[in-house]
Amino acid sequence: MSDANKLLSAALILFGVIFCLIYPLSMVWPSGWAWHQGTPQSSDYFMMIVGIYATLGVFLIRAAKDPAANASLIWFTVWSSIVHAAVMAWESLRNPAMGGHLMGDVPALLLVAAVLGALMMRGDPRPVAI
Repeated sequence: MSDANKLLSAALILFGVIFCLIYPLSMVWPSGWAWHQGTPQSSDYFMMIVGIYATLGVFLIRAAKDPAANASLIWFTVWSSIVHAAVMAWESLRNPAMGGHLMGDVPALLLVAAVLGALMMRGDPRPVAI
């Protein structure tokens, strides 16, 4: 395994674990990670997002064993993170009360996209044409 693939595997595990921890992150820093008032479980929408990201996190951790075989999943994570960050940034700008997201999950998602995208381009996994 090349050094780039070792870094990619480590990044997949790290981001996978973080995606599995969205719920506790929202309890520690709600203005940066939750889109509603009250406890995390008080929003059905938020709990759906937690479930989706936890599932993605588990699959990213599994993808670390063979990134090349999971290139589509990794590229999905890159592009969906960019789209999610853009939508959240727009909504944060429209609603100043949600400005904490511009320092919380928006840059976190862009970091995920930048790191995974750069490592995919450097490593052995087959790039996916868009």
